[in-house]
Amino acid sequence: MRDALDAALSERGLSNDDFSELMIRLLDRGVLSRDQSKREAELYDRYLKVAELVEDYLQVLRIRILHEPRFQLLRVFPPGAEVPGLIDAAEQDQGGLRERLNQQEVMLILVLRAEYDKALREGDVDELGQVMLSLEALNLAYRNLLGRTLPDQQGERQALLRRMRQLRLIRSPADTGPDSEAWLTIRPGILSLVTDTALGQLASPTDDSDAEPSAASDQEPS
Repeated sequence: MRDALDAALSERGLSNDDFSELMIRLLDRGVLSRDQSKREAELYDRYLKVAELVEDYLQVLRIRILHEPRFQLLRVFPPGAEVPGLIDAAEQDQGGLRERLNQQEVMLILVLRAEYDKALREGDVDELGQVMLSLEALNLAYRNLLGRTLPDQQGERQALLRRMRQLRLIRSPADTGPDSEAWLTIRPGILSLVTDTALGQLASPTDDSDAEPSAASDQEPS
C-alpha cells in the first residue's frame, strides 16, 4: 500500500511528506479553507491534486470528507456523524477526532445559521457567499431565538467568537468597542455544520423556557 501511494503521489509531483503534511493538518484542524491564509491555500490546492487519494485514505478510517468547491472549503467528519449537521453526541467511540463544544458555543452556531438563512432569503449575501452581521444584530437574534444574550464579559465573548473563527464559521469579527459599531462576517461553511432539522428545532417554541435545542450536540470536529 505504501509503495502504491508513493507511486501515485510521484505521478502528481508530490512527495509522501507533502501528503502527510496535508493529512495531519486536515485531521488536526478538521477544516481547511482556501481563503483563510496563504498556507491553507497551498494545502487546499495540494488536496485538489490528490483528492481521490485523500478520500481513499480517509475511507479506510471511516472518516468522511465534505468538499465545497464553490467556497473552496474542506471539512472532515468522524464515523457516524451526520453530514451536514451537528455531531450526534450518542457516538462515543471517535473522541480523538472530536473536540467538545460547550452549550454556549453550540447555541451560537445555531443562531449564526439562522441569521445566515435569513440573509439568504433577503439576498444580503456577497459574491463569496458571506453575510455581514453586526454584534448588535447578533445579540438581538440570540435574545429572540434563545431568550438570552451574548456574554457580557468582553473576554468571554472574545473567546466565544475566537472559537467560531477556529471552526471557519466567521471571520475577522471586530469584537472590541461598542457592540453597535462591531461587525463580523458569517462564512458559508455554516451550511455544512447545521442541519435544517436543527434549525427548525431552534425556531420552534418549547413549553420549557430552559430547554436547549435537542440537536445542539456538545461535540464537534476540531
